[in-house]
Amino acid sequence: MKMLAATLSILLATSAAAAPGDADFAKGLLKKGVAFDTVKGRGKVPAYAAYLKTVLVDGGFAASDIAIEPVGETANLHLVWKGSGKKPPIAVAGHMDVVEADPKDWIRDPFTAVEEGGYVFGRGAGDNKFDVSMVIATLVALKAEGFKPGRDIHLFLSGDEETEGVTADLQAKQAKAAGVELLLNSDGGGGGLDDAGKPVGYSLSAAEKTYADYTLTVVDPGGHSSRPTATNAIAALAAATARVAAYRFPAQINEITRASLVAAAKETPGQLGDAMRAFVANPQDATAIAMLRTDPGSVGQIGTTCVPTMVSGGHAPNALPQKAALTVNCRIFPGVTVASVRGDLERAVADPAVKVAIGQEWVSTPASPLRPDVVAAVTKAVAAAHPGITPTPAMDAGASDSVYYRALGIPSYGVSGLFMKESDAFAHGLNERIPVSAIAPALVHWRALLTELAR
Repeated sequence: MKMLAATLSILLATSAAAAPGDADFAKGLLKKGVAFDTVKGRGKVPAYAAYLKTVLVDGGFAASDIAIEPVGETANLHLVWKGSGKKPPIAVAGHMDVVEADPKDWIRDPFTAVEEGGYVFGRGAGDNKFDVSMVIATLVALKAEGFKPGRDIHLFLSGDEETEGVTADLQAKQAKAAGVELLLNSDGGGGGLDDAGKPVGYSLSAAEKTYADYTLTVVDPGGHSSRPTATNAIAALAAATARVAAYRFPAQINEITRASLVAAAKETPGQLGDAMRAFVANPQDATAIAMLRTDPGSVGQIGTTCVPTMVSGGHAPNALPQKAALTVNCRIFPGVTVASVRGDLERAVADPAVKVAIGQEWVSTPASPLRPDVVAAVTKAVAAAHPGITPTPAMDAGASDSVYYRALGIPSYGVSGLFMKESDAFAHGLNERIPVSAIAPALVHWRALLTELAR
């Protein structure tokens, strides 16, 4: 504990000169956050949570209003900012964990934030420590200014969003018990910049596809490779793999994807834009569907997708394979069940020797309604930070912590304050980075959003 306390003192001292709520203060939180290697199995999430709690307490929140709940080797953080009770509580969510990063593959140490060339580099700089830092900085600034919320504000930071999702499941149940009316998820939505750095759009995430993995397995007695048999596990699996890759799920549309395609069509020239308009007009238009399926950015918006991602088989080069297995990753359209997709895969494979089993799956949830108060608040926030930009409803490929809240009937909305170029998007990849210039407008975004919905 003495070592942790000393570490926190050093971290906090380095940002003491910056005023709460300004860009330097928020950048300091982000850079200190990156230094906690909150990867699964390293046990660093509790230390990061303790650091954030110290920032909040130093910013004027009572320590008794902030709970850090251990969950295995990770942890949850839960802040309750009590309001007047004029309106039902709302919640803000984010996650403290990050995906693995091997220093040997990176140009810079992934767990040492490096500011260089107008960017902050480091694992989690974007996903999700950017918006976590922006939210913390905004809450501290509002507290210091004497802001009095008209409703309770719950801050839920989970500890294993990138892996099992156990922590968010627990927090969603706490939110339900507290009467939380809606969730603002910092790990979803967000804005785009063109190559010149000009804002070009903002996605308000109101739906997510369901994440599910399926395992296709073939077993066989095997034998000596010099004595081939009529059946071969690898050959059977290869044929099944080809059929899965060629299978197309029915095209679908909902309120969210209809709105996003209408908006995208306005900015998309040529045949692709025409296909978006045609699909909105007639979701059964085969020509439009075929065109949209050729575009990686559109194919996931018009239905369920399943793709082979991992394969293993055989046990020796001179033996007939006794087993072969394929992992198929699916992103399932809202309203479609994981079990029904399994049945679709079985019919696509059309071989009883290939057994299809459900592996990892997340909760299946419907889209959240486009509440007028949320849309108005997000519109105001985006306009405050980036004048002239109007939010467009969007469906994420999935999945985030929002699924657990939606599963309990709590509408959830991805409302990240981060705007960046597509060419700068390296979340989960090498040399993850965010532009320093994104920090100041993100603070404007979160301030406008929270004050509008919590007043």
